[in-house]
Amino acid sequence: MSIEPPFRADIVGSFLRPDAVHEARAARTRGELDDAGLTSVEDAAIIDVIRKQEAAGLRAVTDGEFRRSWWHFDFFGMLDGVDIVEQDHGIQFTGVQTSHRGIRVNGPIRFPNHHPMLDHFAFVRDNTTVMPKMCIPAPTVLHFRLERGAVAAGLYPDRDALFADLAQTYRDAVRAFYDAGCRYLQFDDTAWAYLCSEAELQKAADRGITTDNLADAYAELLNESLRDRPDDLVVTTHVCRGNFRSTWISSGGYEPVAEPLLARTSYDGYFLEYDTDRAGGFEPLRHLPHGDKTVVLGLITSKSGTLEDPADVRARIREAAEFAPLEQLALSPQCGFASTEEGNVLTEDQQWAKVRSVVDIATSVWGEPEV
Repeated sequence: MSIEPPFRADIVGSFLRPDAVHEARAARTRGELDDAGLTSVEDAAIIDVIRKQEAAGLRAVTDGEFRRSWWHFDFFGMLDGVDIVEQDHGIQFTGVQTSHRGIRVNGPIRFPNHHPMLDHFAFVRDNTTVMPKMCIPAPTVLHFRLERGAVAAGLYPDRDALFADLAQTYRDAVRAFYDAGCRYLQFDDTAWAYLCSEAELQKAADRGITTDNLADAYAELLNESLRDRPDDLVVTTHVCRGNFRSTWISSGGYEPVAEPLLARTSYDGYFLEYDTDRAGGFEPLRHLPHGDKTVVLGLITSKSGTLEDPADVRARIREAAEFAPLEQLALSPQCGFASTEEGNVLTEDQQWAKVRSVVDIATSVWGEPEV
């Protein structure tokens, strides 16, 4: 199997929070535990989840996002000029709505002198024998999620004028994580999936976002964000269709965005969700350039504990290989197991069975890892 990320058997990033973390967070909210006490509990839980990932045979590990409440708001709220605020509605998933939080831009967007998640990465770096992987939300997500009036008056002429500062912020972020030792960075991104959905495009238009040619604008934004990245830093993206308590948001195949996403963005790899027919067929993979780029097929669902039949997964990998070379494909769960601290509806035992299945199936398709 591949010796460079993304690996043939890989993961998106988040894992179910153990009870100890849930209890410590609740105690911190009640004022019964201080920040140091919470960090101590998180440290122990993260070391444990790292060991479990290593034992499962993964060659890249994360901290499970145990220090986060949300996969994206926590990172954005730590940027200069960005606040996470309460609003009168949440994000609408199928049958459920999230807590009422949103993004407010109150000043020029900048990467701070020391973003706290640099320390989060360093803890994983110092406590694993394999490759530490860092996941952060893509700059496209910040733009796509902005509500009307979310940008302070007089700060930017319009929301599209954020792009230059967003790109510089992410160039600075890429450099900071690289300097901290990161060689495997992932941009988590819901925007591309929403561009495949007429319903989500209409919601974006209702928020005042100009959706015409938005895929082209996002490809340019991402390329500007990655413009100065070092040659030995692998950067991938996970295209997510929504993941909150095992529910989802977006439906629609990748065809509307496949060419700009796969052929024109500077990513090394693409984690694409393919666990349900909401993702459409594999035909859009024909846009993947032959060469070094990899598509990681999200064929193992993180939304339920039911274990997939390995024969069915292998058959679907063969189907995908009709449109992209097998040597440019890999396997992972379709998303994280807990994009927010609430987590998906499955047990920890089921979660780890899924991870082990990814490793076993990948080994059966691509062979044992090279050394």
